[in-house]
Amino acid sequence: MSTAAEAGRGIVVVGNGMAGSRFVGELRARDAATPVTVFGAERQRPYNRVLLSNVLAGKTRPDHISLVDTAWYASHGVDARLGVEVTRIDREARTVHASDGTVTPYATLVLATGSTAFIPPMPGLEDGLPQGALVFRTLDDCRRISDLADSARHAVVVGGGLLGIEAARGLVGRGLEVTVLHLAGHLMERQLDPAAGKVLARTLAALGIGTRLQADVAALRTAGGVVTGVELALPAGGTEVIGTDLVILSCGVRPEVSLARDAGLAIGRAVIVDDELRSVTDPSVRAIGECSEHRDEVYGLVAPAWEQAGVLAGLLAGTDPGARFTGARRITRLKAAGIELASMGETHFGDDDDDVEVVRFTDSARGTYKKAVIRDGRLIGAILLGETSTAGTLTQLYDRAAPLPAERLGLLFPGVGAAAEAESPLRMPDAATVCQCNNVSKGQIRACWQAGARTAADVARETRASTGCGSCRGAVEGIVAWLDEQDSVDAQDPAGTRDSMDAA
Repeated sequence: MSTAAEAGRGIVVVGNGMAGSRFVGELRARDAATPVTVFGAERQRPYNRVLLSNVLAGKTRPDHISLVDTAWYASHGVDARLGVEVTRIDREARTVHASDGTVTPYATLVLATGSTAFIPPMPGLEDGLPQGALVFRTLDDCRRISDLADSARHAVVVGGGLLGIEAARGLVGRGLEVTVLHLAGHLMERQLDPAAGKVLARTLAALGIGTRLQADVAALRTAGGVVTGVELALPAGGTEVIGTDLVILSCGVRPEVSLARDAGLAIGRAVIVDDELRSVTDPSVRAIGECSEHRDEVYGLVAPAWEQAGVLAGLLAGTDPGARFTGARRITRLKAAGIELASMGETHFGDDDDDVEVVRFTDSARGTYKKAVIRDGRLIGAILLGETSTAGTLTQLYDRAAPLPAERLGLLFPGVGAAAEAESPLRMPDAATVCQCNNVSKGQIRACWQAGARTAADVARETRASTGCGSCRGAVEGIVAWLDEQDSVDAQDPAGTRDSMDAA
């Protein structure tokens, strides 16, 4: 750790989103003394961005996705500067300059500035976003979209990636007619293969969301500074205009590295860091989350950011000086009402690829698509769309590169073969990861239950399991219920005469 005990210097965190706030919490859990200052450009306390589509749809209140209670900062001795933006880093003096005129010294600077929405250059956007055109990235964006949606009838979402689908689902949940325009040949092409993309489009159609693929958006049409339509360039020449009241631009994100670049730090796509998450330019500067680039990878997912936060907290607190971040596997969960989707690893292999085995099931009418990609007896990729009950098992097998059962159908369908046994709380080993976002194992849930946390909500409060994307909530509830059942059986059989099955 940099000498955070230097007089007047401590740890300064720039960014109070899901990565920055998690780091501060992890640090305070290990070190209650080191001075910590955190700057957040947004005025509100940190929140779970994964659940924004539920807020947009009106199914979740904004205060229900908060990650930190307002009183937490003061009670834990953290100087939280919410709504204050850092404008400059002076690496020579080791200080940060902020928009409120303050200059704060640091011994260690942690950059957690995240990403910003990419706004493509095109006619209609030369002077910024016109009225009726927005991005979907923050809670403030969500509020602005909600306000405009109240008087709109039709919305166009430009971009059929993860965030675009979530935005479309949120808007149709508010009663709007929604059309998704996507440049690629199928939706979510980074996570899905063409067959899965086709099933997803059919699922969206059943929810009232139209999809236009290979849609080349050429311009936004406006009148009096207000959006009136989206102009498409047609393959055969000419244009087509889709009239609309509301346009959501979901054209990807870019790591927010302007501060780091101006400070002279090495930048690739993001701030280049080593296994200790130190800038390769300046070891007193660390970077985590979407603004960091580790071994040529920039992770845009929650789980790797939270893993980095834990590693860095252990290093800076001195409680785990050997901690290293060596990379993370990409596991994507789409969290939107009416759409169940899990995708991981290399999903684009097909039956014509000689070095892999592909197990696949499609039921387009019911919106179900399942695929497992296997190489050398190990799972290297999977897609579960529409029915995701085996997602926990696949995640474990993929994350641990574990040997697969001979009965491959058990990978896709619950209750089949040895894979089904692994799903049972009884058979699941204590080392198995239940909550991927927070890296919580079955053993940790068991220990938490034994310490007195007897409900899934209690376990979530103590371990954070199910507080990320929320997709593991059913598994957490199942484990707690199983533990309760075992406890009840033990109470009725104090002599231990029943067969012992506690080999899990």
